[in-house]
Amino acid sequence: MKRYVLCGLSNRGLASFVLPLLENGDTVAGVVDPDRARVEAFNDSVLPEGHERLPWYAPPDFDRMVDELAPDTVIVASPDHTHAGYIVAALARDLDVISEKPMVTTAADAARVLRAQRDSKGSVLVTHNMRYIPRHRQIKELIQDGRLGRITHVALDYHVDLRHGGSYFQRWNRVRALSGGLSVHKGCHHLDLVSWWIDSAPEQVFAYGALNYYGPGSPHRPRDASGEPYTGAELYERDPYYRAQAGSGAFPEPGDARTGLYGLAYRHQYPTDTYLYDDEIDIEDTYSALVRYRNGASLAYSLDFSSPWEGYRVMISGTHGQIESRHGRTPDGTPLPGSDTFTFSPLFGTPETIEVIVREGGHEGADPLLRSDLFGEPAAESLRLGLPADARQGALAVATGEAIWRSAVESRPIDIAELLDRS
Repeated sequence: MKRYVLCGLSNRGLASFVLPLLENGDTVAGVVDPDRARVEAFNDSVLPEGHERLPWYAPPDFDRMVDELAPDTVIVASPDHTHAGYIVAALARDLDVISEKPMVTTAADAARVLRAQRDSKGSVLVTHNMRYIPRHRQIKELIQDGRLGRITHVALDYHVDLRHGGSYFQRWNRVRALSGGLSVHKGCHHLDLVSWWIDSAPEQVFAYGALNYYGPGSPHRPRDASGEPYTGAELYERDPYYRAQAGSGAFPEPGDARTGLYGLAYRHQYPTDTYLYDDEIDIEDTYSALVRYRNGASLAYSLDFSSPWEGYRVMISGTHGQIESRHGRTPDGTPLPGSDTFTFSPLFGTPETIEVIVREGGHEGADPLLRSDLFGEPAAESLRLGLPADARQGALAVATGEAIWRSAVESRPIDIAELLDRS
């Protein structure tokens, strides 16, 4: 039986890895996290009955942890900017790695991981779970079966609702040095999905981006009669984002400790109050991009983080047909009409409405199958569809996300090879 250690006792680390592994009888040998109090609180109040307390290690003690616990696999679910250090350290010890997406925050760190993997007996898998969502597997099946012919173009418009979108600007994600920006942190999901669907690698990006909704210049920032911005409790009383989600827990109250699943506090990450309009916000909340792929296909991609609904519209066109899907929900969880089907239209023939397969489990049924592939042997279907994402694919998703924000900032097309060593 494999021995796992977790780097980063985040909500994702808890719900997707530690607890399912323990409940399955697997061995979680310890936790590496800067917040000892959070790990101890987990041991005191969340750890399932019958399991030994998980030992805590600070990040500088990674090598001592490996010497003392002898893990086989390191799971990385810490804040994005810390991934590269943990991954490279694990590979240097010839350990396998399972990394939350994004694998890293910069193309330079992605190249660093790829070099480390080449010199290691270990390997890296990245949890790009959007591949595993049933409707996305159904779309992949149609493409893989040749129903669309050669893919020529993809149009993907993704919207993040004001509750979910606003939450990023209350957290460390709002600083590029910590997240790579949202074209990396969130966009890597979509960029990896498209590359996987069309089975090709991105080559060049041209994009526009801006900070339209959040930050100090937000048109929604409450101000008094003289134009001065409100702060503290007065800001919250007038903040349209907060008022739209009052009582939902989406935004923390001023002065309250930031907590996650099971009431575990995030005191190390959030020592002070944060607001949607803080000066430190240095990323974009809106993107429009064109991406060219090695096989000649192209992607028209847009992404925003303050929408009345969450989800996407996608159209995948090929020489022999087209797939169109609209999937989403309102902030209160109500599915949008049409989310339970998608359409395949052959170039010469009658359009076909396809019912979406429904599965139980997190992320629309994706997470249980993803965990099965990660912690066991990948299923035959997973191998046939190429579901597990490796380090190279994780690196390309990060590099494409970085190319989007760089192109927006520098007003020029960005070659992926310029950012990422492909050797």
